[in-house]
Amino acid sequence: MRRKIKVLIAEDEPIVRMDLRELLESQGYQVIGEASDGQSAIDIARKEKPDVIIMDIRMPGMDGIEAAKILTEEEIAPLIFLTAYSDRELVEKAKEVGVIAYLVKPFKETDLFPAIEMAIARFKEFLQLKQEVKDLKEALETRKLVDRAKGLLMDMEGLKEHEAFRLIQKASMDKRKPMKEIAQAIILAYELKDKKEKQ
Repeated sequence: MRRKIKVLIAEDEPIVRMDLRELLESQGYQVIGEASDGQSAIDIARKEKPDVIIMDIRMPGMDGIEAAKILTEEEIAPLIFLTAYSDRELVEKAKEVGVIAYLVKPFKETDLFPAIEMAIARFKEFLQLKQEVKDLKEALETRKLVDRAKGLLMDMEGLKEHEAFRLIQKASMDKRKPMKEIAQAIILAYELKDKKEKQ
């Protein structure tokens, strides 16, 4: 059985909140919380970790735009904005804070459910892409350090490039530490040795 998608509703109009809850629950979604202002939405989202947040733009206190900015930075869940205002400026602001979908009230059921599925899918893609970028940066940093350590071993120990690489690789396997750490240790050792010789 498919896991129920957890939804947080942030809307200051009680009737709209109630209608949304009924609509979502009738389609098998699990409403894990309701908020009537931006700050409450953030507090509930941090605690309950919803799969998607449906949020009105205009709310008392902290509005939807401000709340969305914080929720997007914390990467808690994808956001769908609901608003009675189909105003270009708000759409632009919504895009700037990373809102994935935007529905104008009164919305149709047929618009809401595809927007939820699309928001969740896009959010997963975004997180995956972010992880890939992080992994690539890590790989590039490791490569730079290994190349530097290799160069030091070649200069100081008279090793050939493949021998220096093999030495780093073997130390990594023997000590069960990543090559990046071994390379950093080699660089540090030679920097300390160089410093001592200069004194």
